[in-house]
Amino acid sequence: MSRTPWITRRTALAATGAAMMLAVSACGSGSGSEQAADNPLGLQRPGVLHVGTLTDAPPNVFLKDGQFTGFDNDLLKAVAAKQGLKVEFAGTDFSGLLSQVKSGKYDVGSSSVTITEKRKQTVAFTNGYDFGYIGLNVPAGSTLKSFDQLTGKRVVVVQGTVQDDYATGKKLDPVRVPDYNGAMNQLKAGTVDAWVSPAEIGEKLAGESGGKVLLAAKELSPTPMAYAVAQDKTKLKDALNKGLDEVVKDGTWQKLVDQYYPGRKTPADFTPGSGAVKITR
Repeated sequence: MSRTPWITRRTALAATGAAMMLAVSACGSGSGSEQAADNPLGLQRPGVLHVGTLTDAPPNVFLKDGQFTGFDNDLLKAVAAKQGLKVEFAGTDFSGLLSQVKSGKYDVGSSSVTITEKRKQTVAFTNGYDFGYIGLNVPAGSTLKSFDQLTGKRVVVVQGTVQDDYATGKKLDPVRVPDYNGAMNQLKAGTVDAWVSPAEIGEKLAGESGGKVLLAAKELSPTPMAYAVAQDKTKLKDALNKGLDEVVKDGTWQKLVDQYYPGRKTPADFTPGSGAVKITR
């Protein structure tokens, strides 16, 4: 019996399969182009910012009645609205936030992230939207009053923060914890002598401690805070920068400053956003 018919049939089937694969591939290519057109900012989902943030750092970022809020997050919602974007928040630890933005788990990182050269190796930053102070929190009754007294003391920091960098740079060999509640618990328990904190957060939490923790000192951070995005998301960064300038111009930025930091003065040499627009009061 000849094998030619079987070979012919097998060849025909293979050709048909190849044609189907090419058709599927062509369709996939077309849909990819359409998706790119519908999602020019390269978001996880078109029109929605997936944002990684913290839950325990008032007044900057925190949970209230089950909702993510705070100066940073409310400002980001206003910025996103200017670009026609919705925002969805998720809680995470600061120590993992920038790597999660880099990997694409989140489109944006929102957590009073101070711009540093080291962090620029992991993510890109928008223009600065806030300034900040490094704080010195101590247990009530402590004799520590200034940063230059910390040598030889047991100091706690939140891992991966600019305060961690500060303490490490001062060779303080800090105790590292994953979040701000952990730092406060160490102070309340008396297991550390001090916490090098973001001053606004440290002052807020000290005020809620029932007198157990105090903010003893603070100094201005040399660089601003910004939102973090992946390094290849240039269009997203540009859109957020544009929205930031718009909320500075229409007075939203100042309104949120007054809400979350009543009475706080803005340093004369700090301008939020690109600097192309003036703060509207």
